[in-house]
Amino acid sequence: MWFAGRVRYVPDAGQAATLRLGFSLKPGMRVGLFGGSFNPAHTGHAHVAETAMIRLNLDKVIWLVSPQNPLKPAHETAELKQRMAGARRMARGARMVVSDAESRIGSRYTIDTLRLLRRRYPGVKFVWIMGADSLAILHRWRGWTQIMGSMPVAVVSRPWASLKARTSPAARRFRHARRPAKQGPILAGMKAPAWVYLRGPFNFASSTALRQMLRRQTR
Repeated sequence: MWFAGRVRYVPDAGQAATLRLGFSLKPGMRVGLFGGSFNPAHTGHAHVAETAMIRLNLDKVIWLVSPQNPLKPAHETAELKQRMAGARRMARGARMVVSDAESRIGSRYTIDTLRLLRRRYPGVKFVWIMGADSLAILHRWRGWTQIMGSMPVAVVSRPWASLKARTSPAARRFRHARRPAKQGPILAGMKAPAWVYLRGPFNFASSTALRQMLRRQTR
């Protein structure tokens, strides 16, 4: 989803309005966009999504399940259908939506996905959600500065990544745009760039650790 690959089809604003993305949003809604491979989805992902929903006072959080993370070998990535099913098990409640929108539109770059969704839903107040581990490497994403400038961003603390995240190139580049965590409930209405770092209890679940455990069990 994030770093490399070719966008097969990026529609213009008129075409985007006709796309069936698997969800509908109304103007004025505060919506979090939470992207990832979810390979597999785990309680750490749910922790990030739920923390953002509560602390930012969001109406919905959309889990954008990536077709393929280009930084990781395809043979280590489960089929999209399987990862979608796992994400649905973790995304609890009616306000959590699991979507394969990126596969539907043929986008593998986050920046292209965000631009399309903003065109499709011009009255919606979007927030990009990520774990601190993603902020630590955000500078490796295609169009990362444009991502920070396209909509407000919420970063949720994750084990082993907090220090790297807060001293990362992205955090340093946009230190002027960091807002106090207490402003989380109004973040969706802020003009980008604007981001908050949300601290809280750590969840130590890891997709990498889960895959390694599963491989050991199948030997």
